[in-house]
Amino acid sequence: MSDTQFRHGKKRFYDNTKFPRGFAKSGDFTLAEEEILMLYGDTMLGLESGEIIADNSEEKHFVKVLENPGKAKTKLERVWLKYVQLARGRKRFHTLNGRSKPDATEDYSEDSVLVEED
Repeated sequence: MSDTQFRHGKKRFYDNTKFPRGFAKSGDFTLAEEEILMLYGDTMLGLESGEIIADNSEEKHFVKVLENPGKAKTKLERVWLKYVQLARGRKRFHTLNGRSKPDATEDYSEDSVLVEED
């Protein structure tokens, strides 16, 4: 990541609320993505909140990507969008059943059950 114009944050970025064990240990991020978040997350958060003003073209493009996520080109932008989606988005709920609601057509009645009588 040495070829980036993006500023390093003043401190390492952590999210102890949503990822208390770290980004990579959550299973959602790779080690490389964790490194990007830790190094540049503070700057990206500042740019997103408006506390920091974009200094160069890469940071200005990042601010545009926040408004239009489809324009994300760099790894930093994609990792930040992934972080925002996982940290602030709706939590997915997985069930063992493949459907969320049973179909009304699958109503069981006595007529549909075959009973053998001896």
